[in-house]
Amino acid sequence: MDFKAQYRQQLLEQTIDFTRMALSLFRYQAVHNPVYSSFLQHLNIHPDQVTDIKQIPFLPIEFFKQQKVATGSFEPEVTFLSSGTTQQNRSKHYVADLQWYNQVTKHIFERFYGPLQEYIVLALLPSYLEQGGSSLVAMVDYFTQQTGQHEEGFYLHNRDQLLQTITMAKTRGKKILLIGVSYALLDWAEELQGNHDFSGVTIMETGGMKGRHREMIREELHSYLIKGFGVETIHSEYGMTELLSQGYSKGNGIFYPGQTMQILLRDLNDPFDKGNHHRSGGINVIDLANVDSCAFIETKDIGKMHADGGFEVLGRFDNSDIRGCNLLIA
Repeated sequence: MDFKAQYRQQLLEQTIDFTRMALSLFRYQAVHNPVYSSFLQHLNIHPDQVTDIKQIPFLPIEFFKQQKVATGSFEPEVTFLSSGTTQQNRSKHYVADLQWYNQVTKHIFERFYGPLQEYIVLALLPSYLEQGGSSLVAMVDYFTQQTGQHEEGFYLHNRDQLLQTITMAKTRGKKILLIGVSYALLDWAEELQGNHDFSGVTIMETGGMKGRHREMIREELHSYLIKGFGVETIHSEYGMTELLSQGYSKGNGIFYPGQTMQILLRDLNDPFDKGNHHRSGGINVIDLANVDSCAFIETKDIGKMHADGGFEVLGRFDNSDIRGCNLLIA
């Protein structure tokens, strides 16, 4: 069994040694990922000298727009694209095995929320559907297949039909998950004004105003959504094109990473200062599921860590793109 196959098999076990697996994958990608290998050489980093995950250099996320970030040689089964107005400024994540992505997303979701068979999953993701190439759409599509539901999963602008589907779905005795891009959920919440019953529906926003509304902090957004949908709390998903793993928040905008993900913070002014003394700073992500691309990514998000391992997304670095997976402007 080759390294990748063995690594994937180990990664979805009940418990994993995150540090050991991260260092193992780092050394493998330092050799077999040309872009990451070149990046390390320019930093004069010798992989054998890296003995702690805090020493691992993180690849700036912009490389996914400029280079083919791939570990080993393979023909991608699918290429995920970030949101954007042109092909030129959209990040590209070359996925060797779509089934692997599906396994990872299901594994993470079910550890947070329980078996998908207990759910009916509905999605309000108009911009993602229209642009194409969305990893989020691929994830939700797989979820709807796993639920065994008969209901249509995706809705563009036909919110009346979505409301009817929710009303009918509530009679089936299953849990209902409504996952939506922030601006679309906000539009609908303003239209509903708390006049319909969404009790028992888990509403999950994925971030993203896309210029349709003014940018607002997550707390403000959630207050509007809670009022419009008449629910007690709003859930959130943290993911992006360049990742295969996700984090989830069950309220208050505090995310917890999936088993295959770890968040580290870097100094806002020094990207190479990743000491564990930081309580807020730039978000670096270790995504062990990124076996075929790069597992160590320096994002443009600004975050805050909590003592229990949770994290908040506070904003974005100045002059960075407004991305679909993020909500705020710092």
